[in-house]
Formats: sequence, C-alpha cells, structure tokens
Amino acid sequence: MTTHDTTCAWAMNHPLEREYHDAEWGKPVHDDQTLFEFLTLEGAQAGLSWITILRKREGYRQAFENYDIAKLAQYDESHVEAIIAGYDVVKHRGKIASVFSNARATLALQAEFGSLDAALWQFVNGQPQVNHWTEMSQVPVSTEASKAMSKFLKKRGFKFVGETICYSFMQAMGLVNDHLDNCPKK
Repeated sequence: MTTHDTTCAWAMNHPLEREYHDAEWGKPVHDDQTLFEFLTLEGAQAGLSWITILRKREGYRQAFENYDIAKLAQYDESHVEAIIAGYDVVKHRGKIASVFSNARATLALQAEFGSLDAALWQFVNGQPQVNHWTEMSQVPVSTEASKAMSKFLKKRGFKFVGETICYSFMQAMGLVNDHLDNCPKK
C-alpha cells in the first residue's frame, strides 16, 4: 500500500499541505485566537486553493496582529490598503476588511457566549463529529451543521462565512473529523 492510499488525498499535492494535514487538520481546537485565525483563513481561501493560503499564513499572522481579536476590532477599512501594500495576503479588499468586522462580531459573541469556542462548538454539541469515509468523494462540502453555523454567524454580522467555508472550518478545527478511515491521522 502506498502513502497515497493511507492519507487523505487532498494533502498529497504539496509538502506544506501534508505537514498541515499531519500536524493540525482535524484536531479539536478550543482556543479563541486559533478559531478566529481559521475563520479568517477559510474565508480568505474562498475561490482559491488551500495551498495558496498555507503559503501566505505567516503573512496573515503579521498583517493581522497574530489574530489579537481586541486589536483587530479597533481596525477599520482605512487599514486595508496598508495591509495590501505591506503583507503577503490575498489582495481582496472585502476579505481583508471582513477580518476587522469579524473581530468586532467575535467580541460580541464572546460577551454573549463566554467564548468564541462555546459559540461555535455548540453546532456539534461540544463533541467532535467523527465521520467514516473511505473515499474523498464521500466527504460533503457542507452539512446541516455548517449551514446552521453559517446562518448563525451571518446573523451576527460575520462575513465570508458561507456554509462551505463553515464546513471547511469545522474540518480544520476538529469539530468534525473527516480523515478517511484508512488515514493514519484518523
């Protein structure tokens, strides 16, 4: 059996993807700063490949104050041009501006729920949903839970949080475990 047969196929195209798959993807995360980072990265990825975002991940950390939510909540659209000019991020004004409005929305969620973690993990009743897929073609792009999360976040002012983005976020942050059954990281 080759490595390709035992690891989730999407992670086999580039060493950065493999490293991310093996070290992070699908492991439950409860840290608000990391959850906010991945809401940002998954939103930035919309329409692009994940490898593009992984390559720019350090640029995002630099541009967005290592995801200091309180600091980012103070920013507004006047910061967008400086980020475009000075950092290795996706040069999409709407996606960049959404980080600031999403930070403000996150502060409101933290006030309401006690943490971003509590607000987001409610969609899986606080426990990772472990799926049992044998082929990548079986993995959905969205679910009822990701649709509910998307609706919840949009209602509270978040942007770039569609149902597919939310499902990718849920996979990345371990709310769902979509490693294939024969993947060693299952």
